Amino acid sequence: MRRAPQPSARPLRLLVFLLLFLGAAVVSSPVVSAGCPDKCVCDEQLVVQCAGQHLTTFPADLPLATRHLIISSNRIAELPPLALNYLSDLEYLDCSYNSLTEVSQSTFGNLRKLAYLDLSFNILHRVEERTFGPLASLVMLRMTNNPGLSEIHPDAFVENEALQVLDVSRNNVSVLNISSLLALPALRSVGLSGNPWSCRCHNEDLSLWVHLESFKFQDEVQTVCGSPAEMQGRRLGEVGIQLQMVCHQTLGSWDFLFFVVIGFVIFAAGTVSAWLMGVIMVMYERYLKNKEEQLDLENEDGSNETSHPLRGHHNKSLKNSYTV
Repeated sequence: MRRAPQPSARPLRLLVFLLLFLGAAVVSSPVVSAGCPDKCVCDEQLVVQCAGQHLTTFPADLPLATRHLIISSNRIAELPPLALNYLSDLEYLDCSYNSLTEVSQSTFGNLRKLAYLDLSFNILHRVEERTFGPLASLVMLRMTNNPGLSEIHPDAFVENEALQVLDVSRNNVSVLNISSLLALPALRSVGLSGNPWSCRCHNEDLSLWVHLESFKFQDEVQTVCGSPAEMQGRRLGEVGIQLQMVCHQTLGSWDFLFFVVIGFVIFAAGTVSAWLMGVIMVMYERYLKNKEEQLDLENEDGSNETSHPLRGHHNKSLKNSYTV
């Protein structure tokens, strides 16, 4: 009598192996393994939400695979480079409404994928050279409402070739060197309103740029002069042509002083040169005269030596004639 075939154990083993594999994958997930910082919420989309939690320091123990980090509306005073640069997959960083006083190139040294950065409503004072240089994928940068921000280094954005939107509105910037901005091929929107812009010759390039590229400035009407007094309230783009005419056609007091000094130098150089030439000519003429006198003396001495023997012979002949 034949026994009924026993059910194969192979499907069961495959099922157990699949469950173990999925369990290991879940355990090894960076979001789960790293946990979630206190007072923050982490979701499966790799978004860490820490906004409005009265944090005074950068959150610790962030999941290494975090892509979106929102730490706005806290009292964070510093972004630690060591902790931040572990987040190499970070694409979105919102640091607005905090107490940040400075950022440097080392702050974002390893955030090659970061596309959105918001540093608005902080207490930044200046932007250093190549501060955002490591952010090769940066598309949007917001730095609005920093009342103490008065200086932006000319090379602050020189390496951000992907930058499309830059907003530095409502700060305390009066002068902006646009050399690095002109070299950004993707730049299409710039916010400059709410700053006390200087409408003098040293800001001529910015004024002309706003005038020529007005389509890039959505708030161009609110981008106005803060100084000098006679230009306060005028649109920055309107004074560009005027500044070009004033700065290149009129001479200031320093220009006149420069020309006076140059004229004096040229006059003094000409006088000294003429005097030297006169001295040289006089010395040369004296040299020639002395040379001629020396030659004349030599000629006279030679003629005397040849005439003396003839004179002695003539006297001797006369003497002999008398004796005879």
